[in-house]
Amino acid sequence: MSAALQSATPNSFIDPIAADMGAVNTVIRQQLYSEVPLVNQVSEYIISAGGKRIRPVLVLLIANAYAYQGTAHHSLAAVIEFIHTATLLHDDVVDESSLRRGKQTANALFGNAASVLVGDFLYSRAFQMMVTVGNARVMQIVADATNVIAEGEVLQLLNMHNPDVNEADYLRVIRSKTAKLFEAAAQLGALISGADEAGIDAAGEYGRSLGTAFQLIDDVLDYSGNAAEIGKNVGDDLREGKPTLPLIYLMEHGTPEQRELVRSCIENGDEQHFDQILAAITSSGALDYTRQEAQKASRRASDAIASLPDSKYKNSLLELSAFAVDRNH
Repeated sequence: MSAALQSATPNSFIDPIAADMGAVNTVIRQQLYSEVPLVNQVSEYIISAGGKRIRPVLVLLIANAYAYQGTAHHSLAAVIEFIHTATLLHDDVVDESSLRRGKQTANALFGNAASVLVGDFLYSRAFQMMVTVGNARVMQIVADATNVIAEGEVLQLLNMHNPDVNEADYLRVIRSKTAKLFEAAAQLGALISGADEAGIDAAGEYGRSLGTAFQLIDDVLDYSGNAAEIGKNVGDDLREGKPTLPLIYLMEHGTPEQRELVRSCIENGDEQHFDQILAAITSSGALDYTRQEAQKASRRASDAIASLPDSKYKNSLLELSAFAVDRNH
């Protein structure tokens, strides 16, 4: 890996599409408007909360890497961001979360009902915007993605407080709940650029693998980050009884005493033993293993776009796959 890729930052891979991102932000502001004041208030709050906006960045980078000429990628990037934001609003209600991106969650500030309903508004606005693009394949990709994401949410709900979830079960949730929207974003960028099926598939593999890498590092940061950097409460996954990969690894490779402690904590959503769990996860190599799996996913992402012509946009995609695993937030 080159020094340039090793030093990738959230800003460096966005630099080549800075103007496009400005155009996407304009679309987002325009499309957020509603005659219902509470919709405007909640939507503005969650969109303005920040975040890396990796998913819309994917649409833009892939489209530019295929030399797209037009403006539909701006609308589709906004569509992807709206869908992602809707899932965040719903997720925080389901998870009873109080902190996201270092700020109060919308449900903590406005209540669960407002968060769910404004999430529904964002979903429906996204589909309104898709219609204006006038491409049935675009609608198929996004419709399929939203359906798979919903299934992933339900799968995760079924896995909550279940200490018998294995690695394959968990990776299925990641592919559905997180990686699917990354995949769809990348596919859209290739599709509107006129890429052939092989190119669309390669873009999808890039997005799917990138999304997997991001989620696995999020799992690591839940046990090794701090709230100020990662923007949420450390230990939230344990409190919610989520059997993420570090816990699953510890269940499979820890001592009998450690396995029993993990089982109890997952079943009861017990974060009181967080320090003990963290010590066990660290000593067992669970965090190292999870990082290694994230690195494998990152390499799959980079390999998927090997055939793209060299360009600053391809370089940014490679930087992004490196950043996915070399980050602390």
